[in-house]
Amino acid sequence: MTPSSNRARYFAALGSGTLVAFSLPPWGWWPLAFVGIAIFARITTSAATRPRTQFFLGTIFAFGWFAPGMCWMWFLTPPGYVIAVILFAAFHGVASAVGSRSMYPLVALPLAHALAETFRFSFPFGGVPLASLAISQSASPLVGIVRIGGPLLLTFCVLQIGFALSQLVVAPKMKHVAVFGTIVALIVCAGVIAPKGRDTGETRKIAAVQGGGPQGTLAINTNPRDVVERHLAATRAITSTNLDMVIWPENVIDVANFYDSAERVEIAEQSARLGAPFVVGITEDINARYFTNAQIVVNEDGTLGDRYDKVRRVPFGEFVPLRGLLETLGAPVDRIPRDALAGSDIAQLKVDDTTVGVVISWEVFFSGRANEGVEAGGSMLVNPTNGSSYTGTILQTQQIASSRLRAIENGRWLVQVSPTGFSAFISPTGQVFDRTGVSEQRVLERTINLRSGRTLYSNLGDLPFIVVMFAVVGSLAFIARKRRLSAKS
Repeated sequence: MTPSSNRARYFAALGSGTLVAFSLPPWGWWPLAFVGIAIFARITTSAATRPRTQFFLGTIFAFGWFAPGMCWMWFLTPPGYVIAVILFAAFHGVASAVGSRSMYPLVALPLAHALAETFRFSFPFGGVPLASLAISQSASPLVGIVRIGGPLLLTFCVLQIGFALSQLVVAPKMKHVAVFGTIVALIVCAGVIAPKGRDTGETRKIAAVQGGGPQGTLAINTNPRDVVERHLAATRAITSTNLDMVIWPENVIDVANFYDSAERVEIAEQSARLGAPFVVGITEDINARYFTNAQIVVNEDGTLGDRYDKVRRVPFGEFVPLRGLLETLGAPVDRIPRDALAGSDIAQLKVDDTTVGVVISWEVFFSGRANEGVEAGGSMLVNPTNGSSYTGTILQTQQIASSRLRAIENGRWLVQVSPTGFSAFISPTGQVFDRTGVSEQRVLERTINLRSGRTLYSNLGDLPFIVVMFAVVGSLAFIARKRRLSAKS
């Protein structure tokens, strides 16, 4: 390969990654994921290439994918955004280098890139499972796959279909087209007929309160009482008398001690008026260094019921990793003056006689958190969130997409509620109802079915799929290396 031909491949890799980015919300053109991956597959498999070149091709492809898809992170930490995009892109560079040197690269490369995504979902600082191929397919016919293998199996299927398409374009033999079409049809059918859970015959009427207000705000620059007043105003407009539950978003109440606060008394008054318990998002002071972020039940008599403290925190949003080192180096950490203390609770709440699986904001991007709540008996899911720190809708639309995935994976209704959008009800099939607008003040009311039963993914989790992918990639890499050594000798 000449330097000029390599440069052309690098630009093509960047372009193919950008196509994948536009398959993500808020753009949402999900077929572009297959087009982008197919182009990238042709670039990486069309000719023998050194591992170093493959690394750069994979890194540039993923950079084109992540730079637009993760630009919401800029509002948390501009340096962190740049570092994260480059680091996560490098994961895919390694995947390209390893997969291309393995036996059967048309299988090894999709597996290696799926493993790169698995690693990105967990590392560093707990991982960043956004801008994912699974999120891009939340509205596609393939989404039912998550009932079987969650986001990891869906990610692999998208990659494998893209790589297979790259070969069909070059050699479109009818036999190959028929085989490929049959495989895709079987994948879609498997997702459709996989266990979905079942209705229990019980229903709950839920009110989700979105107080509205501006976006692009930070807690340190906001009067927390303003947020409370907006949600109280929306709540006071509720006239229904047969509600079973009222849900407020994440951390709309920021007080030193919630039990002793005027806000608890005000919520209790509304709870008594409506005859329904409230599930409200609070932050409380621990000391000068830490605070808590929790969802808590307020009963009609003003007593406090069950409580869940957020386990998965947003790096550089709710805590600053390596704070001491960064402060020593003079890096700005004053935007997050204190760290949220991570909880250790199972992801569920008891609201009267209803067990609710709860994932607070960021946690909805981690499939295991919602599954934990269902495993603990959750008959519905709730995602209280707060996206008001971000300008635009990249994060918010990807969160709706993730909520759709969690609802389908677990066969449960999911209620997402945010102070500034988006709030919505999402059915066990992923259908979105009553989605609010950004900054709109609105109360959503809907009667939903409580559900029981578990999907295959809810029973299996991620580990079996991770083990199989590692084993296959490792075996293909080992066999290829052994053959190269035998050829040299």
